[in-house]
Amino acid sequence: MEFLGSFVGTINTYLWSYILIALLLLAGGFFTFKTGFIQIRMIKEMFKVLTSGSRSQKGGVSSFQAFCISIASSVGTGNLAGVAIAIAIGGPGAVFWMWVVALIGASSSLIECTLAQVFKVREGDHFRGGPAYYMEKALGKRWMGVTFSVLISITYGLIFNSVQANTISFAFEKAFNISRVHVGIALTIITAIIIFGGVKRIARVSEVLVPVMAVAYILVALFIIGKNITMIPSIFSLIVSSAFGLKQAAGGLFGIVIMQGIKRGLFSNEAGMGSAPNAAATPDVSHPVKQGLIHALGIFTDTLVICSATAFIILISGFYNDGNVNGIQLTQDSIVSQVGPWGAVFIAVCILMFAFSSVIGNYYYGETNIEFISSDNKHWLKAYRILVVGMVMFGCVAKIQIVWDLADLFMGLMALMNLATILLLSKIAFAVIKDYQEQKKQGKDPVFKASSIPGLKHAECWED
Repeated sequence: MEFLGSFVGTINTYLWSYILIALLLLAGGFFTFKTGFIQIRMIKEMFKVLTSGSRSQKGGVSSFQAFCISIASSVGTGNLAGVAIAIAIGGPGAVFWMWVVALIGASSSLIECTLAQVFKVREGDHFRGGPAYYMEKALGKRWMGVTFSVLISITYGLIFNSVQANTISFAFEKAFNISRVHVGIALTIITAIIIFGGVKRIARVSEVLVPVMAVAYILVALFIIGKNITMIPSIFSLIVSSAFGLKQAAGGLFGIVIMQGIKRGLFSNEAGMGSAPNAAATPDVSHPVKQGLIHALGIFTDTLVICSATAFIILISGFYNDGNVNGIQLTQDSIVSQVGPWGAVFIAVCILMFAFSSVIGNYYYGETNIEFISSDNKHWLKAYRILVVGMVMFGCVAKIQIVWDLADLFMGLMALMNLATILLLSKIAFAVIKDYQEQKKQGKDPVFKASSIPGLKHAECWED
């Protein structure tokens, strides 16, 4: 196990990280300039379509539910434990690079989620879609779709879920002195009950958990920030100076600062990785761009709001210089220092809700891709569900470093494949965005038809 961890860590450091970061920034920058900074220009529109973007469809998934499934998957340990790891290893400057990833990555998310809507398929009373579907339909490469489906099913349903479970177990061990094995047993049982209930149960649970957990955590963060309001200007200065500081460059740490910020930012908001499109394809909207805008807003919610809240709490406490604590326990200690002993309990409950919602959201991504691989999938799905609950148990008792290293490696493989695909399909996405913007200029509520884009094929849900 130690050899595996060392091997994976080496690959992450020397192979994946630099290639992925370069592609992520180049793709995000390309999409940002080609769309005229749409992720900034249309922030007001994002909030508007979040509440009015979904058409009525009995038994289907609404735009808000799809948004919640996506947020449920992305808002989890990356926001509490991942931010703490980034700051502990890379220093305060890592926060700045997390912000950069969010601002640039929001455009990538908009593109991939718009493509997911264009090439979605109908299945009974709901839709399915995602990178595997647009790889097959738009590129004509089913083998790519199958490969991606296998990667995302392993990455999210198995590896990422072990990360979420790992963080829950550590948080409960610290807050309540409960054995991680006992936490694992309880979490495994609850996970099994929900995921065996199907996508509608997952959507309903996410719709309830996500807003409650996000609001509660942000309120506590605002209380701590308000209590230390005089420190905020100096913390902003610390973040920016550490991101570009001579001290970090002289010490050979500049690359580590950037690497940790971008890696942890990508793990947290998942922009460009190909995960959110699986949820984005499910609603019945009048125009694909509406769902793209909603999921771009999700990137901002995840990183600029929730990750920043964690970062400020940790930097206010000053515990990141200690070196004795890391991950979720650093976040817990930071909050305890500001609100008292109940802070550790609060974070344990928060991480349970954050991470558990991620577990069920992650499972859905695996399920929809197994549906893509095989139409006769009842036995495959049953086996996959058993594996998912097994990895939840494994994550609760595993060492922290190996699960994070595996998550980084598989996340990178997924992102490389998806980013290359959406770059190849970007002309279609740009044409769909142009159609949306032209209809908005005419004062219309945009409605999309496949015939509006010359040469567009296999967009079966949008045919006249």
